[in-house]
Amino acid sequence: MSLVSVIVPCYNEERTIRLLLGALYEQTYPRSCMEVLIADGRSTDRTRAQIASFSEEHPDLNLRVVDNPRRTIPSGLNAALAAARGDLIVRLDAHSMPRPDYVARCVEALQAGRGDNVGGVWEIRPGGPGWVARGIAAAAAHPLAVGDALYRYAEHAQYVDTVPFGAFRASLVKQIGPFDEDLLTNEDYEFNTRIRLSGGKVWLDPAIRSTYFARADYAALARQYWRYGYWKVKMLRRYPAAIRWRQALPPLFVLSLLVLALLAIWMPAARSLLVLELGLYTLALLFVGAQLAVKNKDLPLLISAPLAVATMHLAWGSAFLWSLAVSLVRR
Repeated sequence: MSLVSVIVPCYNEERTIRLLLGALYEQTYPRSCMEVLIADGRSTDRTRAQIASFSEEHPDLNLRVVDNPRRTIPSGLNAALAAARGDLIVRLDAHSMPRPDYVARCVEALQAGRGDNVGGVWEIRPGGPGWVARGIAAAAAHPLAVGDALYRYAEHAQYVDTVPFGAFRASLVKQIGPFDEDLLTNEDYEFNTRIRLSGGKVWLDPAIRSTYFARADYAALARQYWRYGYWKVKMLRRYPAAIRWRQALPPLFVLSLLVLALLAIWMPAARSLLVLELGLYTLALLFVGAQLAVKNKDLPLLISAPLAVATMHLAWGSAFLWSLAVSLVRR
């Protein structure tokens, strides 16, 4: 059987790292044909101690820590890739917990030639206790919040523009290059863009499933989506044709609010349009909240989920516009 290298970028993940390692230990793929490389960005919490203790308790799992002094996700991935010995690479995240058949299904899809990079669907769980965390997790899998990001809710296998936590052959990196270390986020999307531009395919199979722990509060969610929006501009400057409608809507929405708010100072019609737009948006949010509250039988989602969706839209859209403005000024 092929040797599989599981690569994981990590920084200050003492709360979830043992969940990931435990899930990897329980994989149906033979442990003798698997190595786990944790690229740690010199964590300041007990992450490395947790990894060391897990390794002592499970000596039959080939587990190694790779130093990542730059402390970014793409630099960690590249450090792990450089140390990997496997023919096949499975990229995971310290916030994730793959199902027992995750690695085996990834290997099966790659060996069947279904795609050059294959991945699956997230089962999103709250990143902490309380109604806010539950609302964020529920919103993070709703189409109004994430558009056509199919890896969050797809039910049918298909070719897509990107997958999270992809699995690919090590030879692919020699063909298209490693992860772009100039991008502090969106590194997976950029990697998949290069795959598609080189004539390759990205395959999403909902049978390949992993649990992903969402952010626990609105502040952390806003920071996450600000990073996404800010660095998306950097990527699109290189690949302008890669933009999708789901990515264009949040900045257009935020821009419309700013323009109408400014015009409303002098134009009554602009005030009316602003009120109408905010009213329709609020109704859409409340509809999503009601839908999720009924689906999950969780009444607080009526409020927490709409707040999460609005946080995602406003943070992503504002960061995108800010990054675009900074880029134009620098030019």
